Amino acid sequence: MLQDSQPKDYAQAIQYYENAIETKPDVKSHYWHLGLYLLLQGKEQEAQLTWLMGVGEVNEEENQDSIAELSQVLFQEIQKQLKSEKYQQAWIISQHLREVNPYHINNLLLNLYLSLQIELLDQEYFDQLNLTHVLQEINISPDIEIFSQVLYKLIEYPSFHSLTLEFSKTILVSLKNLNNFNYVMASVSVKLESAFRNSHFAAQLLETYIDLDPDDRELLIRLAFCYQVTGQHLKGINTANKLLSTSGNLVDKVFYNHLLIRGLLISAGAWEEACLAIEEQKILILSLIKESLRIPENGRILRIYTSMYFFPYIVDTPQIIRPIQNKLMDLCLKNFELNLGEKINQYCYQEISPKTSKKILKIGYLSHCLGQHSVGWISRWLFKYHNRDKFQVYSYIINPRASDSLQQFFIESSHQAHSIESTDSILQLAEQIRKDEIDILVDLDSITIDFVCEVLAVKPAPIQVTWLGWDASGLPSIDYFIADPYVLPEESQTYYSEKIWRLPETYVAVDGFEIQTPTLRREEIDIPVDGIIYFVGQKDYKRHLENSRLQLRIIKQVPNSYLLVKGFSDLAACQKFYETLAIEEGVDTKQLRFIGQDPNELIHRANLAIADIVLDTYPYNGATTTLETLWLGIPLVTRVGQQFAARNSYTMMINAGITEGIAWTDEEYVDWGVSLGKDEKLRQEVSWKLRQGRKNAPLWNAEKFTRDMEQAYQQMWQRYVDS
Repeated sequence: MLQDSQPKDYAQAIQYYENAIETKPDVKSHYWHLGLYLLLQGKEQEAQLTWLMGVGEVNEEENQDSIAELSQVLFQEIQKQLKSEKYQQAWIISQHLREVNPYHINNLLLNLYLSLQIELLDQEYFDQLNLTHVLQEINISPDIEIFSQVLYKLIEYPSFHSLTLEFSKTILVSLKNLNNFNYVMASVSVKLESAFRNSHFAAQLLETYIDLDPDDRELLIRLAFCYQVTGQHLKGINTANKLLSTSGNLVDKVFYNHLLIRGLLISAGAWEEACLAIEEQKILILSLIKESLRIPENGRILRIYTSMYFFPYIVDTPQIIRPIQNKLMDLCLKNFELNLGEKINQYCYQEISPKTSKKILKIGYLSHCLGQHSVGWISRWLFKYHNRDKFQVYSYIINPRASDSLQQFFIESSHQAHSIESTDSILQLAEQIRKDEIDILVDLDSITIDFVCEVLAVKPAPIQVTWLGWDASGLPSIDYFIADPYVLPEESQTYYSEKIWRLPETYVAVDGFEIQTPTLRREEIDIPVDGIIYFVGQKDYKRHLENSRLQLRIIKQVPNSYLLVKGFSDLAACQKFYETLAIEEGVDTKQLRFIGQDPNELIHRANLAIADIVLDTYPYNGATTTLETLWLGIPLVTRVGQQFAARNSYTMMINAGITEGIAWTDEEYVDWGVSLGKDEKLRQEVSWKLRQGRKNAPLWNAEKFTRDMEQAYQQMWQRYVDS
């Protein structure tokens, strides 16, 4: 009668069911509902007596039926209260259901969830639920959605990690069929990695499943990734090799080999193997393109989307690599179009009203990095300075992160902000972009994440642009790639499928960086006051073998010099890599120093000031690290190459107002490094120029840069209107 009753209606409901029992005392459901409404009114003893009356003196079979009926009524009410976020009330009902039916496994799971919500859960409480015993006694599998709900809540609490592992193992071991539970475990691991930055615990959680199903490919993929991130290099490489060696599918081989390359590069000690794997990747991808394979699963298309990500870290041959990248992206797009068929019209941009140049442009920024990330630290200035009278800013945040103050800035600075998990429906995001009627969609991620590929492939906005996050993807549905005259000269257009849109001076600018108090002192790392510190702070896979040799040759020629290297995933592996090279190059290993990561970006920047000279990486330069170095007035040595990734520091130095330290050959790289190390006056001159450049250099004028970007957007739109 009153399924959605409010508290004020409980008395009316109680009266109704009391009358119903008088009229039809044999109808059991009247007792169940009367007891429920008494319970909701806080009359717990009366509720229990009413249910006992309903059971009455019956045989065991009838008793079981009655308990099942009452359990269903109470469980439905728990779910209803839970949906209304009335956690205390739901927990009380759940406790009574535990008494009525202590083997109702899904109620026990919800009880666990509710105990978290009302802060009752501890190890003792968990033990009292006795899940292991219950699961051994009954022949019913837990509901997968409820299991997922509990697990997603548990991972929010680091103090319950051991309990979470125990819970997962208890449930998984009890299952006769693991189907679809692997998807839950994969999704939870993604959440741990992206939102909570805890890949180590994600790996532990995944292992509870792999122990039961060691050949589950989806979870082995996630596990390999977690191993790599957490410095468990051998496990990461072995897991990728296992996937690669047992696959006969060409598309899967491309992805598994990509995973292997990642593991080899991060390990910092398997350079030759990484180079061989890159060559093998090239062969596999060319075969894929030649066969023009039909790929019916969109998930597999997404995986090959990122499969050329590591090429620029090893080779600087854009005239060879970029045409392959373009053809691979063309294959991805064609397969998406075939898979979606007529449905593509549901997501693709369709002109609703006549095009006009006189309008407020809606600019959508799409990224998983709109927060405390290099992309976030740089793109925030655009959000700050956008002219809101001419532009409406929309942000589409993939895998939002917990407790990220910079991400909150992006949300607050947007006309509208949307967050979406990569475990959600991909096309849900495309549908939102189309619904928002975005005029220009700016992809900040390129191929750093596969999630965006399908969104960009269906083209939910009339103009799609790539900026900032990586080199251009080569996806045919992207119209423009934003660059400048230095990072991509005119001749580069020959091997890009996108139209290169060059801003007049620089493709990136910031007003500066926040800095905290330094925590690193020379005496702590045993470097004398007059020692010359060369600093290398790029991620592991940016450390090219030959470029690292050049860095060692520099310190070999500079008396009283030290190479300070910041390690990332594995400091020991990083140390072994450099010490082995040092011995080969005849450099005293006592000139090497190694430090781990800093607690946050602000302390990292403060500690960067310990360096006398920063040595850039090649063929993949620094980006944010270069900006931070130049902002602090520290001389930088960079090797300029041909590809976008090898010219980042070059354009930044030009736009900061210096040319000292820009090398066009390996020999010049060493010469500049040695000159800056030996010549204190030269270092001071460079530092003075950089500090003077803060006043008027294009690199440090984010407001002017924003005007240049806005003009580019308006010109892109005008071209679209004219077309």
